[in-house]
Amino acid sequence: MTIKAEIRRATFRFARMATTSRGTLVDKPVSFILLRDLAAPEVFGIGECSLFPGLSADDRPDFDAKLAATVGAINEGADPELASWPSIAFGLETALADLEGGGRRLLFPSAFTEGRAAIPINGLIWMGGLDDMRAQIEAKLAEGFRCIKLKIGSAASAGGGGLDFEEEFDILSRLRGRYAPGDLEIRVDANGAFAPTEAMAKLERLATLGLHSIEQPIGAGQTEAMARLCATTPLPIALDEELIGISSIEAKRSLLDDIAPQYIILKPGLLGGLASADEWIGLASSRGIDWWATSALETNLGLNAIAQWTYARGCALRQGLSTGKLFESNIASPLELRGEELRYLPERGWDFSILDHGN
Repeated sequence: MTIKAEIRRATFRFARMATTSRGTLVDKPVSFILLRDLAAPEVFGIGECSLFPGLSADDRPDFDAKLAATVGAINEGADPELASWPSIAFGLETALADLEGGGRRLLFPSAFTEGRAAIPINGLIWMGGLDDMRAQIEAKLAEGFRCIKLKIGSAASAGGGGLDFEEEFDILSRLRGRYAPGDLEIRVDANGAFAPTEAMAKLERLATLGLHSIEQPIGAGQTEAMARLCATTPLPIALDEELIGISSIEAKRSLLDDIAPQYIILKPGLLGGLASADEWIGLASSRGIDWWATSALETNLGLNAIAQWTYARGCALRQGLSTGKLFESNIASPLELRGEELRYLPERGWDFSILDHGN
């Protein structure tokens, strides 16, 4: 197979300002890798380079140059080296899988892609003011979500623009007062906002609310402090940002052995692709560590790849795949959110007219 590669680009505007631990985003420029087999040029595979501003390990000034060099290498028949470029690796991996599957965006055919099964997801509550977060929660509950995920520590994470911990604790306490743990699963994500010296006291308070778990209570890279927390925590801890930038299987093995978390969060676009995420699953499973997957501001194309892969892996936990309605205009796809379920409607097609027509 002789492959020709191209770059396509588009900018997607958020339906609401996306306040993340890395700041507030209004829109997101996205690059895509498009591959054609010159023997059948009417068929193409396409993959999204899932770059998360401020968080991806390859969010660097030379990203566009590396993407162009990657496309050039493919067109010359070479194999690009992408170990330290996880966003591009994810885009190329999924584009190749799509092309090999006949350009139908069916990377992992299953009952999910046949429309016979759904993926249960959590309802994500974006950072915001007190009234805004309460309104988001009520909307998710009205839509039928039985798992809510809230960002906490947002005053620190959002540069002082969020709620303080007592306000966040009050929201969680009132929510738990309305719904028992068996009726509503509550997850929280601190995005590394707690100082190691205060983290255990906050975990102990949060544990009184019967929460499912907390993601990344302290910042990534504090291995000894995180290990101490995971060894004694009253509330299960999930590693998220801790996994970003780790590519070799030896480094992955060492991290899990050193910290021994209760869960890991897999964002394939930030971890070097689906095969890399599979390595994390294998290592975690052999150590009794569970996992779930989360999208990371992808368009419907990247979300499609992650959703199909997640379903094929058979994880019984609710997934963090609720980003399909992020943008005012998205790539038209078979994906649809119905309450707390992500579904794939095979009768719907794909429409890439939102993308540009080349470099």
